[in-house]
Amino acid sequence: MMGELKDLTITELGAQGDGVAATPAGPVYVPYVLPGERVQAEVKGDRGRLIAVLEPSPARIAPICRHYAHCGGCSLQHMERGAYLAWKRDLVVSAFSARGIEAPIGYVASVGIGARRRVALSGRRTGRGIMLGFHEAKGHDIVDLHECPVTASAIVNALPNLKRLIEPVASRRLPVRLTVTLAGNGLDVAIEDAPGKLTPETHEWLARVAAQAKLARLTLGGDTIYQSTIPAVRFGAANVVLPPRAFLQAAGAGEAEMVRIVTTALAKSKRIADLFCGLGTFTFPLAKGAPVLAVDGDRQAVTALENAAKRTPGLKPITTKVRDLFREPLSPRELEGIDGVVFDPPRAGAALQASALAKSNVKTVAAVSCNPGTLARDARILIDGGYTLERVTPIDQFLYAPHVEAVAIFHRS
Repeated sequence: MMGELKDLTITELGAQGDGVAATPAGPVYVPYVLPGERVQAEVKGDRGRLIAVLEPSPARIAPICRHYAHCGGCSLQHMERGAYLAWKRDLVVSAFSARGIEAPIGYVASVGIGARRRVALSGRRTGRGIMLGFHEAKGHDIVDLHECPVTASAIVNALPNLKRLIEPVASRRLPVRLTVTLAGNGLDVAIEDAPGKLTPETHEWLARVAAQAKLARLTLGGDTIYQSTIPAVRFGAANVVLPPRAFLQAAGAGEAEMVRIVTTALAKSKRIADLFCGLGTFTFPLAKGAPVLAVDGDRQAVTALENAAKRTPGLKPITTKVRDLFREPLSPRELEGIDGVVFDPPRAGAALQASALAKSNVKTVAAVSCNPGTLARDARILIDGGYTLERVTPIDQFLYAPHVEAVAIFHRS
C-alpha cells in the first residue's frame, strides 16, 4: 500500500536523526531533513519517505558520499558541521535533563574524515556478483560499497580483495558477516557467519586470498585461517595483542581524547580501578602514574592485558580480575583504598556498579559511555550518593551516525 503525499514542516530532529513534523494525527518522522525545512513526503503511519525539499534549511549541505541516503551507515551528512555538532551535544544535554541533571556539558570533540578503524560488513551473492557493504537504510538489502569517507582508507582500499575473499562462503539467501579492524600493524578480518559450505578447499582459498591481500590475520568463527603477523594495538606504552573479535573503540582519535580526559581527571589518584577494562585502553596510560586494578568479564581480553603488562617496562603494578561486573560489581568494601575509578561499560551501562560506587569512599570517578541515556542514569545514582558532577564531554567518534560517546567526571567532597 502506497502512502499519502503530504507537505510537512520539520520542527526538530529526533534522537535517531530523523526530522519530526507535527500533524493532526501525531508526529511523523522523515529521514534526511532538517529543522525549519518544508518538505514533501510520502507518509504511511508515523513514517515519511522524503520526496522533495521544498524550502531548504541554511544548514543543508551536499553529502560527501555517493552512497548516502541509500546506505544505512550515515544519517546526517546533509547537515552543516556547526549545526551537526550542536545536535550531537543536545543528545547528551537531553539525556541528562531527563534525569533532572543540569550537567556542565562542554563542546563536542569530533574525529575527522577516515577515522573509523573498525567496521562490521555484510556480503551476499547476487546475479551481479558479490555485494559487500552495509545494509541499506531501513532495509535488508546490502549496499555494495565503492567508497566510505568515514572509514580508514586502508579498509576501503581492501574492499575488492574482501569481496574475492568471501566468494566461496557467500550465498544468495543468508549474508556473510565479517568484522574488519585496522590494527597497528595491518588488517584483522574476522568472518563471523559463513552460510556457504566449508571444505578443505574453502580454507585453502581463504588462506591464499588473505595472503594475496596482505592481511595481518583472518579468522573464521574464531579459528585462525591465516596469519602473517600478530595484530596488535598500542595503549600508552603497551603493545597489546588483539584476540579475535576483541572490542576496540571505533576511532583512534576518539579513543585518544577519552584517554586524555580520564588520565587528567585521575592524575592525583594513588590507586585506581579500571572497571570493564577490556584490553587496557585506560589501564596502561593510568599505570604510568599509579597502581591499577583492571577488571572485566572477558577472559580473553584480560589475558591479553596481562601478557602486555608483563612485556611493558616502566609501569606501576597492574593486577587483574576476571569478573562479570553486571552481576557482581566491586563492592564498597573491595573499593576501600582505591581513590580513583574509571568505568566504561557496554551500552546497557553499569547501574549496579554505580550503586556500589555511590556507597564507597572513592574520591574521583570517570564514567565513559556510548549511550547518553544509561550514562545519565548512572550519573543520577552517583549524584544521589554524594558525588558532584564536574563536567561531561561529548565525543563524536561515530561520524554522521546518531550515536555519541561521552565522558563524565565526578568528585566526592
